[in-house]
Amino acid sequence: MSLGDDTGRTRTRLPEGGGDPYGGARRSGRSSSRSLVTVVGVVVLLIAAIAFANRGGGDSDGEEGGGGDSPKAAATAPSGEKPVSAKEAGVPAGFPHTRQGAESAAANYAVTLVSADILKPDRRAEIVRQVFVTDKQASLEDRFDKAYTKEFLNSIGLDENGNAAPGEAYVSRTMPIGTKVTSYSDTAAAVDVWCSGVFGTAGEKTTNPVTSDWFTIALQLRWADGDWKVDSFAQKDGPAPVPGDDKASTAEEMATAVQEYGGFTYAR
Repeated sequence: MSLGDDTGRTRTRLPEGGGDPYGGARRSGRSSSRSLVTVVGVVVLLIAAIAFANRGGGDSDGEEGGGGDSPKAAATAPSGEKPVSAKEAGVPAGFPHTRQGAESAAANYAVTLVSADILKPDRRAEIVRQVFVTDKQASLEDRFDKAYTKEFLNSIGLDENGNAAPGEAYVSRTMPIGTKVTSYSDTAAAVDVWCSGVFGTAGEKTTNPVTSDWFTIALQLRWADGDWKVDSFAQKDGPAPVPGDDKASTAEEMATAVQEYGGFTYAR
């Protein structure tokens, strides 16, 4: 699926031919939850996303050496820094005012923005107020509400409160694989978060089964109110590995796993 077009629609990428195994590999269908996060982000902030994608160097931070756009040999190696200990509205908070703090914030915000909670009206309002800079909150909350309508939620098997039908469990869980800083200053940072995720509804009669996907979220962060906050975000597919031969779990096994295995707070 592309980032979306001017009509707000999404489209499924069909398998491609050729000798490249990545070109012909099966790509999973986009989860409805993540699709609308993408659409909302692109509609609101497309111009900013394009600007950030084409931005050059200018990294003023010297923690790891080199310019802000230059790749680091240990880009995904842990720094040894302790993760944040505070949470606000269920979202990690209080990230250090450093390049590594920006990476940690971006990873945790990526998880939050593509979570099942974003479909729940009460939780969505809390998430928007915690994750985004103050001057973007009102417009984004309104656009999220217009995107996640009762009709849309019903179309993916959820009620107006974002809850699955009895006996089913809606799954939307994102796992950051790594982060990359594309620009950094004391007041702003652009961070790409490479992710894998599982999305869909676990249930015996579901028409939206849980599938896996790979994608990258580009977040523009701003240092505001003593923490890193999201100013804008965009999303693209991949990089994705060649699918393995894993046997798909049953709906019951998937629902149980999501309930029993908790998530993480991510630190760079």
